[in-house]
Amino acid sequence: MGLPVVHWEMMSKDPAAVSDFYAKIFGWKVRHRPELNYRIVETGNEMGINGGIFKPDREGPWPGNQIFYVAVDDLGKYNRRIEKAGGKICVEEQEIPGMGWLSLFTDPEGRMNGLFKPVMPAKKAKQAKKRKGK
Repeated sequence: MGLPVVHWEMMSKDPAAVSDFYAKIFGWKVRHRPELNYRIVETGNEMGINGGIFKPDREGPWPGNQIFYVAVDDLGKYNRRIEKAGGKICVEEQEIPGMGWLSLFTDPEGRMNGLFKPVMPAKKAKQAKKRKGK
């Protein structure tokens, strides 16, 4: 039995702005819990995991940056959203042979994260082509 990732967190100097950035790009629902000094992020998909964004009570530097990858259907579309929302694309589109493609970006605070477009299994690709042909 594996040990799955069940939650993620980002430490931020400005949790409200960082939460807005990710909500604009991916449509995530963010609930602010002021009594906890915490923003709960719901990604809205059973396949993914939820997380949180907060400002630590102590001054930085905070331990390590994290990179998480968000599964998307179109890297270019999301790269444009990222730039429009104030982020920067660091790696445009790079193939991972047999797995898919990735792109890396930084948010307005310089935190690097990624986008991942998986290779569509052959059966699903055939079904998608059929639907387009109709």
